[in-house]
Amino acid sequence: MTSLEVRALGPDDDRSAFTCGDDDLDRFFHLYAGQNQFRHHVGVTYVAADGASIHGFVTVAAASIETPGLSARARKRLPAYPLPVLRLARLAVGVQARGQGVGDLLLRAALELALSMREALGCVGVLVDAKPEAIGFYERYGFERIDVDEGASPVRPQPAPMFLPLGAVPGTA
Repeated sequence: MTSLEVRALGPDDDRSAFTCGDDDLDRFFHLYAGQNQFRHHVGVTYVAADGASIHGFVTVAAASIETPGLSARARKRLPAYPLPVLRLARLAVGVQARGQGVGDLLLRAALELALSMREALGCVGVLVDAKPEAIGFYERYGFERIDVDEGASPVRPQPAPMFLPLGAVPGTA
């Protein structure tokens, strides 16, 4: 694979050939990423692309978080009211690109967005609802689980809400 660039999804990008092996993520990318970005303006999808070939994507949106579920370390120096965060809504790597650092590249791009959002609008961290199989990936970056009291289902594995304060991103304070 040659050099990848991370850029915003374009309206003319062909998403039909992308597959990550997760039906829900593939369906979102094929059918809804463009609508959400270009029509509804509820999030922006960034792609890791090599020319016209898309090897992964990350979708982000502005959100807020309440501090009670955060760890004591994460709550330190944060006010006790809803705070602005960047929600990492979805992240997927194409089947053919697995193990080549595409997920790391996309997550680093999302962290850079959060850092620029901190300066432009205010942002204290990144929030993600990690699928059970992705928890270790996010923990490697310093994300911590958030305590949640409601929404558990015995039928379907629930995503684990995780938070990374921007002060914990290497090179920031």
